[in-house]
Amino acid sequence: MPVSPPVCDFGWPAPGFSLPATDGKTYSLEELRGPKGTLIMFICNHCPYVLAVIDRIILDATELREHGIHTVAISANDAASYPADSFENMKKLAQDKAFPFPYLYDESQQVARAYDAACTPDFFGFDAALGLQYRGRLDASRKEAAPEGTRRDLFEAMKQVAEFGSGPLDQIPSMGCSIKWKAA
Repeated sequence: MPVSPPVCDFGWPAPGFSLPATDGKTYSLEELRGPKGTLIMFICNHCPYVLAVIDRIILDATELREHGIHTVAISANDAASYPADSFENMKKLAQDKAFPFPYLYDESQQVARAYDAACTPDFFGFDAALGLQYRGRLDASRKEAAPEGTRRDLFEAMKQVAEFGSGPLDQIPSMGCSIKWKAA
């Protein structure tokens, strides 16, 4: 059953973090933030919603960098229950797809909880001061990629954030698989 996150809470401050990445380094939010904004997305390796759009995510991240927006991907799924989402498999996916952004592992799930991440993919678009301006979908894709020429909601919203410092008032929530939380 697909899950959707809540709508954007404009201005909500991005919680800080320090997490290991698939490139062997550990990164903080401060190190990764972009001069005009930061896109933080919660993804994973096995989710069909993510896999359907991973190439579009890569394209958007690459093009947004030209607008001063830096992108960060975080996986927080319980790898014990979902081995496809293990750190080793994250490294393989990042390498196979040549991710143009750091892919971080939130093993404790504390960062996902701080962001109140709901699904994969879940997109958080922040302005230069790390205030939330977008919490919406990539585009009209679901478990299958939407047709070519589909409006690039995330890309257009983050371009607007880079140019004007604010996101669009009308946002359509992302949809995807639920975050795979560890048993309490």
